[in-house]
Amino acid sequence: MLYQRIRDLREDKDLTQQNMGEILSCSQRVYSNYERGELDIPTEILIKLADFHGVSVDYILNRTDKKEL
Repeated sequence: MLYQRIRDLREDKDLTQQNMGEILSCSQRVYSNYERGELDIPTEILIKLADFHGVSVDYILNRTDKKEL
């Protein structure tokens, strides 16, 4: 599964993958693998991403187009 939305949300805030890795306490490489769908995003990280970006987990997972919580 490609996680295009976490890439779009990151780019909207002008953050690098390195920045997101630091925020999530993981390496840039691991974060990059999340964006490309090469690694499944653990639930804990998925929640951190949703909270950080102010969106629902369902939005990140493409289950809704509604960003608001």
